[in-house]
Amino acid sequence: MSRETVGGPTSRASSWSDAPSRDALQLIAEGVTKVAGFGIAAISVARSDGKLEVMAVAGSDEARESLQGRRTPLDQLSRELEKADDWGMFRFVPHERLDASAGEEWGWVPDIEPIDDPDAWHPLDLLTAPLYDDSGVLRGTLAIDLPVDGRRPGEAQRAVLNTYAEQARQSVIVALEREELADQVRMAEAARRIVRRATAQLSFERIIADSRDALLEGFRAAGMWLQTFDQDGHGEIYSADGREIALGPELVAIAEASARQAWEEQSAVVVAHDRTLEAITEEQGRLILEFLDSIGVESLLFTPLGAGPECLGNLVLTRLAGAPEWTESEATAALDIGHDLGRAILNARTFEREHQLVEELQELDTYKGQLIATVAHELKNPLTSVMGHLEMLESSPDLSGTTMTSLHAMERGARRMVRVIDDLLLLSKVGDAENPLIPVPVDLHRLVDEVVDLIAVAAEQKGLQIKVETPEDPVLALGDATELDRVCGNLVSNAVKYTPEGGTVTVRLCREGAEVVLTVADEGIGISEADVARLGTEFFRSSNPQAVAQPGTGLGLAIVRRVVARHGGRMAIRSELGRGSTFQVFLPAG
Repeated sequence: MSRETVGGPTSRASSWSDAPSRDALQLIAEGVTKVAGFGIAAISVARSDGKLEVMAVAGSDEARESLQGRRTPLDQLSRELEKADDWGMFRFVPHERLDASAGEEWGWVPDIEPIDDPDAWHPLDLLTAPLYDDSGVLRGTLAIDLPVDGRRPGEAQRAVLNTYAEQARQSVIVALEREELADQVRMAEAARRIVRRATAQLSFERIIADSRDALLEGFRAAGMWLQTFDQDGHGEIYSADGREIALGPELVAIAEASARQAWEEQSAVVVAHDRTLEAITEEQGRLILEFLDSIGVESLLFTPLGAGPECLGNLVLTRLAGAPEWTESEATAALDIGHDLGRAILNARTFEREHQLVEELQELDTYKGQLIATVAHELKNPLTSVMGHLEMLESSPDLSGTTMTSLHAMERGARRMVRVIDDLLLLSKVGDAENPLIPVPVDLHRLVDEVVDLIAVAAEQKGLQIKVETPEDPVLALGDATELDRVCGNLVSNAVKYTPEGGTVTVRLCREGAEVVLTVADEGIGISEADVARLGTEFFRSSNPQAVAQPGTGLGLAIVRRVVARHGGRMAIRSELGRGSTFQVFLPAG
């Protein structure tokens, strides 16, 4: 029998999914057995891993069972063909040029007794036609055995055989082209599904979940896992079904180093008993193969994952015994998917870092709020005592004028500290997520009137005019009355504080759709564009020297911003240096 079809250390991995191509090859093989006068014919195709795979066997059930799907190294065929006679498309190697042990080496040999004739066919005679494409690339073989008449074919029979060899050549080329096209379509569909779904995810678990089916189906794989790592070597292993992949530290290190090299070379590689990574030692290769055997895996496709110059991990797709060998088109498609998954991993890692940063900032903000509340409470109690004793001293008739002046100064300082503490306590309250807002309808018309009445004295002292433009009917907003009162008070008092003598402060209140709009406009010193962006930050004071000269802590607008946000509203600021400022607060209408 033609020995390239029955190689010694061979595998059985035939599962050609293209039925029309497989059937066409089978028909040609059967035609050879029926018309060309040979009992057995076998057609093999060349694979990208340097092996011939038997795709069609005709003439003998025993031969078909033994040979179908076998894979034989091409170099074994090449060595035999060096000894061959040229019979047109066929090459013939008589058994006399072979070692007596060749039959055992090749596996299956027909059990026949040669006839008594000078041209008798011997069981170890080799007759095969290498099938080349138009570029001279070997694409397969047609091998025949057991001539019906028991003799080596003559000139006329060789011409018939060459006709079938040409048909086989064309069919093999078409079949391989169809297979390659089918692989490309299958890989493209897998890549499309991964790009559409997995690359939009922001967690590694979701990336695995959304790419699992596409990868397993698209690559006809039995299983998969994904290893990620960063520049410091920290990483995780994620399996398709959530089960732990126990690689061990040595295998993890080998996989990481191999992935970085594969990414640098832009290649996906196959690992099996006859194909291991080139950059590893013999001992490392032994560890890998022992691991494959321990999990029942015949081979795997190892693909680096990355984005730009950075390797971010590797993807492993596995196949069991009997599955087809990995093809070059599958390796190419896997590398393309490695780029897509690499970008997805980079996005997920960036999101994870940002999420962690947000959590840390939230924790810091919570700690800051707790610290402010604690400090404010601790200061308020002794300040209350100080204020009480100051009032007692001021009522004493025996104090001199100088002492009374000092007491009044102390009282003013203490009252200012009380206001700061009250602001800190309110800031802590409105920023506390565990202190929920219980909204009720609040009449902002009434709050604006009360605020303007309270600040009217300060406005008169500066010669300011406060214009109030509000509808006659109540203007209801949903919220907390005390907090919204502070919003009105802070905005109006700021406008009065920063407007020079003789200026005007305008307060407007109206309803626009589902919102209530409070507008406070002044003719003051204005705010620079850079400072507007930072307004509302705790303790921030304007960089304008004129503003800094005014007393204040920078908490007023911070309280306004937090209260408005807590109420589900928003704030808008328009300002220009020397031209005044306009603050608008939008709140849900009641």
